[in-house]
Amino acid sequence: QVQFVESGGGLVQTGGSLRLSCAASGFTFSSTVMSWYRQALGKERDVVASITSDGITKYADSVKGRFTVSRDNAKNTVALQMNTLKPEDTAVYYCNVRPSSIYNTWGQGTQVTVSS
Repeated sequence: QVQFVESGGGLVQTGGSLRLSCAASGFTFSSTVMSWYRQALGKERDVVASITSDGITKYADSVKGRFTVSRDNAKNTVALQMNTLKPEDTAVYYCNVRPSSIYNTWGQGTQVTVSS
């Protein structure tokens, strides 16, 4: 059974930092592209950052230079370090494989709220 468990969200002021973590299970993590997605209230869920099995990363333009995605294949975890946060980063953040349609399942997500 494929599962994603996200954690680390919270309330932070503009310019602050948060580190999100995701534990994945039920599939061959080490050979799978992993991504962080986010969904703001009333908006579509979008990909924020991706990382291949060997550590090649890609970011949405809106977070380049501020967010860093990493993974630990030994622990089946993926992290998202978020710096210089802005109010527009406020959203529920999810991790999943890329593309997310492969398993068609999502975790509960973790809420990030950035106050102005």
